[in-house]
Amino acid sequence: MFHTILFPILYGLSIFLIGMKVMEIALARWAGPVLVSLLSKATSSPIKGMLFSTLITAVLQSSTAVTVITIGLVNAGLLTYARTLGIILGTNIGTCLTTELMGLQLGQIAIPLLLLSIVTWGAAVILHDYTPRKLRYFKHVFEPLQYISLVIAGFALIMFGIHVMQSIGPTLDSYGVFAWFIERASQNVLWGIIAGACLTALIHSSAAVIGLAMGLASSGALPVEIGIAIVLGSNVGTCVTAVIAAASSSPSGKFVAWTHVILNVGGAALFMPFIQQLHDVSSWISSDLGRQIAHSQTIFNILCSLIALPICYLPIWKRIHHSSS
Repeated sequence: MFHTILFPILYGLSIFLIGMKVMEIALARWAGPVLVSLLSKATSSPIKGMLFSTLITAVLQSSTAVTVITIGLVNAGLLTYARTLGIILGTNIGTCLTTELMGLQLGQIAIPLLLLSIVTWGAAVILHDYTPRKLRYFKHVFEPLQYISLVIAGFALIMFGIHVMQSIGPTLDSYGVFAWFIERASQNVLWGIIAGACLTALIHSSAAVIGLAMGLASSGALPVEIGIAIVLGSNVGTCVTAVIAAASSSPSGKFVAWTHVILNVGGAALFMPFIQQLHDVSSWISSDLGRQIAHSQTIFNILCSLIALPICYLPIWKRIHHSSS
């Protein structure tokens, strides 16, 4: 039990938190005009922030990664409360591509990415210190490169920590945890939501949980309605990683994490009575049972984000930011 469950969780969590701190410090030191300008343009309004984070989440294949980066940027003082709201909404939409492309796993490239960033950082430090005076201009290039390398190294540690925590999945499966949840979920929609939330929180991957539901639905072992309920719950389960990331962060970072929780829990509660309607629409798009679950996730996340988007424009967020700064 210790070697297969407790140790991976503690070890992975430690690496995760170290990566968070490395990335946060490096971002703060690298807060030059170029970075601030890019963030200002990309998140100048909630809808721009939503579109930007949708794209980034789709590229990185991880809403967790984007949320963690957002918390790091807020801790570093590079983003305000209001600008993070659109980013959070966009991460939920961006995860829809993950369901369609289940094969990509960022954790698998974490070690090569970490090694590459360390080598780049070492080279940048040496070149910065030993560049001849005649090439003084290049010193201004090597110093930012050091911080960029550390940001990437911190990000790689975060992804590796998540990958380690995800390794408990097969063990939990062998103990019958998945089967226990699925059995109860097949009897009640609420259990489906609870199953999706708990399983995602345990293995830190909503894509894996949704993929499991899709596979079971395709084989006829799971009703599509229960699969959709698992999708709603998986959105709630993804909040656990954000809360962990914000545990030792500033009040601003905690605000981002708990806003993420409120939006995702609220979305699941709002759509729980409409699971049958989600099934009807998705079955109209596709006759394949597994793909119906994937389509339901896309419809659910887009509608949730669009419904919550006007809230991001309320003036209260600016007042909260000014009162806390």
